Amino acid sequence: MSSRRGSMRVSAGRRPSRPCVQGVLLIELMIGISIGLLIAAAAVTFVAGHLNDNRRLLLESRLMQDLRTAADIVARDLRRAGYWASAFEGIALAGHAPVASNPYVALAPSAAASDAVSFGYSRDATENGLVDSNEQFGFRLRSGALEIQLGATNWQALSDTGTLVVTAFRVTPTVQPVDLGDACAAACAVGSTTCPPRLDVRSLAVEISGRALSDAAVVRTVRSSVRLRADSMSGACST
Repeated sequence: MSSRRGSMRVSAGRRPSRPCVQGVLLIELMIGISIGLLIAAAAVTFVAGHLNDNRRLLLESRLMQDLRTAADIVARDLRRAGYWASAFEGIALAGHAPVASNPYVALAPSAAASDAVSFGYSRDATENGLVDSNEQFGFRLRSGALEIQLGATNWQALSDTGTLVVTAFRVTPTVQPVDLGDACAAACAVGSTTCPPRLDVRSLAVEISGRALSDAAVVRTVRSSVRLRADSMSGACST
């Protein structure tokens, strides 16, 4: 009996052990999910911004390439303006027929800036001295597209309206007159408006602006200067 009582006393003096709580509480789980969502949102924002910058860079590169190509074509054709296959007929030589005028010398605009330019140059196998319908050329801005004239009534789109919108096309002429009075044998009459002769060295400043069709914020401008190879002559020496 005494041993049983002792064991009962010992058992009664011990406190029962509590089971360990495993896992996480609900509040801890919610905090972890919130932090994970913030990190994921930051990563998505960073990736989206990087992709948007890359897309914008590609649009800018393509827009600049298209505008530069158009400007190169405009400059190449403008350098031909006034080409005359029989230019030697415009040289004054003693004992020869009177000097002929270049039929292709006309150019518009001749003074003020314009959003269109028209000119001509010879394409005759044998020069006939006339500006035929297939010898009339030009460029103009129309409905967001840069157009090229290949003949009297043949206008074609030069820029791709599916990728860019041309917002501005400006051609500004510059004329540098050169007095040729020293080449005259006799002095010019006082008050003469045609003597001495004058050589007009002509240049054109070309500006083309455009924006990407898919992103109106992507806007670029290209500029070039063209020196016309055919100069304009006016006036004559006194006889």
